[in-house]
Amino acid sequence: MPIIHQLIEIATEPGINIHNITPQIKDLIAQTSIKNGQVLVFSRHTTTALAINEYEVRLLEDIKVFFAKLAPASDRYLHNDLHLRDVPEDEPMNAHSHLLAMMLSTSEVIPIVDGELALGTWQSVLFFELDGPRQRTVSVQISGE
Repeated sequence: MPIIHQLIEIATEPGINIHNITPQIKDLIAQTSIKNGQVLVFSRHTTTALAINEYEVRLLEDIKVFFAKLAPASDRYLHNDLHLRDVPEDEPMNAHSHLLAMMLSTSEVIPIVDGELALGTWQSVLFFELDGPRQRTVSVQISGE
């Protein structure tokens, strides 16, 4: 059974932003001969996450508002006591981003059926930037027959 590994590069914007990476995943699958199997999508950063949900503009705004209530950037966090840690000069105060990432997931596994992602009608693979702007990478491993 072949296993193919690729990376998706994402240049993110400041703060929290949500990217639909479904088209990139579909393109990677189309470049293979795999018709039935699965794709593992893995976020390679501690302040990013993945989820499968609807990619709809108003819902995306609702998610951002929910995140701001769940872990406000302005709250006091021990991780943000940078003077007590050995960190680079440009270290951000991003404890809220780490906490939000822990509430989501670092990976998703999606079946491939007849060469297509077996997502539901409104489902998309969403990449969550929780501490942008940054250059990010998502690992994609496609396996099957």
